[in-house]
Amino acid sequence: MEAGGRRERRREAAGYYRAQRVPERMEEALNALFPLRPGDLYGELANYLSKYSKAPIICKLVGRKVLDGVGQPTLEVEIYCTVKNYEQRICSTVMSCHSRIPENALPETIEADEKERNDSVNTAVEWVNESLNTMLRDLEPTDQCQVDKMLGEYFTNKVEEKKEIQKQVEEEEEAEDTPAITPPTPSPASPSGKKKAAKAGKKLSVAERPIPPAEPAEPVLCGSLAIGGASLAVAKAGATISHIPLYSHIALLKHDQEPPEEITLPLPMVTLLNCEKISPSKLKFVKEVMLIPPVQLSLKQGIERVLHIQKEITRLLESPGKMPDPQPAESKKGRAQNPGKKGLPQFLKRISHLGCLTTGYDDVEQLLLVMQTACSNIGLQLGTDVYLAINCAAHELMDYDKGKYEILTGTFKSPDEMVAMYGELIDKFPFIIALIDPLRKEDREQWSNICCALGSKCYLIAEDAATCISKLKIDQNINTPMCSGVVLKYINQTKVSDLIELTGILDGQRHITILGSPDGESSDDSLVDLAVGLGARFIKLGGLSRGERVTKYNRLLAIEEELAKNGNLRETKLEFVAFAEDSQPENQLSDELPPPEQN
Repeated sequence: MEAGGRRERRREAAGYYRAQRVPERMEEALNALFPLRPGDLYGELANYLSKYSKAPIICKLVGRKVLDGVGQPTLEVEIYCTVKNYEQRICSTVMSCHSRIPENALPETIEADEKERNDSVNTAVEWVNESLNTMLRDLEPTDQCQVDKMLGEYFTNKVEEKKEIQKQVEEEEEAEDTPAITPPTPSPASPSGKKKAAKAGKKLSVAERPIPPAEPAEPVLCGSLAIGGASLAVAKAGATISHIPLYSHIALLKHDQEPPEEITLPLPMVTLLNCEKISPSKLKFVKEVMLIPPVQLSLKQGIERVLHIQKEITRLLESPGKMPDPQPAESKKGRAQNPGKKGLPQFLKRISHLGCLTTGYDDVEQLLLVMQTACSNIGLQLGTDVYLAINCAAHELMDYDKGKYEILTGTFKSPDEMVAMYGELIDKFPFIIALIDPLRKEDREQWSNICCALGSKCYLIAEDAATCISKLKIDQNINTPMCSGVVLKYINQTKVSDLIELTGILDGQRHITILGSPDGESSDDSLVDLAVGLGARFIKLGGLSRGERVTKYNRLLAIEEELAKNGNLRETKLEFVAFAEDSQPENQLSDELPPPEQN
């Protein structure tokens, strides 16, 4: 009995202990399955179930008028999406306006341009809040191709409507003017016109040929900002919904959803000086002087180096006694007039809308000598530690009465003489590795000549020819003169798909892509993500002043840090294209050469 009692007591004790251990074992099992706090556990379950919820869709677009960096009106587009049955504001984008008004425009021209821009922004706001809001509703923000296709069709319809209206207006005007045109009065004017033409012909030498006239400016449809603004806003919304940076989203769109293993950052073309082309007796064929840091530096190191040079340049310009004396021998090259007859350039203590110093020179060699002195003072050497790029903006130099470029007040050169002048300039100063718009886009023969002569020494870049992206692509070819690359600007009716398609064509034809910042810049930094995602070789953002431009440099630095942390950053290369003399713009398949004196 005692033995049985002991066994019974042992069974009861074992059962008691087993009962006590069951909750502990259950807790251990649950902890093994869900090693999180209860709040975290519910979050994990919510995230798991959200995978089966409906994809976010666009529910609303909001357009409004805002101001850009120079106080001009522009367009902001907001995107709202339905996410898990709730309406959420996803993102917004602010468009930049590109001004085609030259520096020396008349006040009435500027006033007319401001009125036209204001009307265009008002129309764009109306398009976004009404037509585009209805048209893009219920589309997925990640479906960029479908969105851009619908935006393109909408814009085409608006263009056709505008043409029909213009046609009706012209027909009505012709009907009203028909009685006034009947008398044949222009007979005495025609002979005088012939005499004038003959006199003009006598003034031209036999060897000179008439220059091709300027191509008419591409008309900008009132309200076209709405197309570009909506497309970019949808791209930003797609990136936000996908929980990836915008540059990664753009790279996926360009590479058919295949993420690139490595990403190359574009080299910045940092504007250091904005030369006063409209000032009397000033050098006119240099609009911007830009610094390009070497590829062996990180972007952060390159920006710091540019800042050091900028401080030294400012110190030199503010202290005329410390300026280097111009060399008399250099003034006999014909490219630069005698600098000894004029005083040193006056430093204008103001920051240009490009975010850089503003100054004026009457001699290009004096300008470059100051650059060399500034670098030398801080222990740097042009051509090794930093490079130069010059924006010539040649389309602003042409005197159509004389048929020549006015490179200095009263000094004119034909297109062929311009090619020779640039050749001498690059030979003497090989640290200049890029010329932007050295000629008008209409001087295609001279573009071919300068590419064959200098293509293996520097980049010959077309910017003015690329202001209207809709004109660039014709049957899978780039409709520009022969050049090393083009500057693309995200303005007006440009869509994200347009940039992706164009950069793909440029890559295939061995052109380089430069994404450029318009004059009327905004604080939106999407341009940097576009440049990184599209694989642009350079990015042209202006100077290191003014918030709307510094914001973009900060974004570029942030992307570099992120890519370096993830191990996805690939080193940039500087390579030139040696053009064959008989090559065409679409068949530039010659050897590439590195820039001179690189470490």
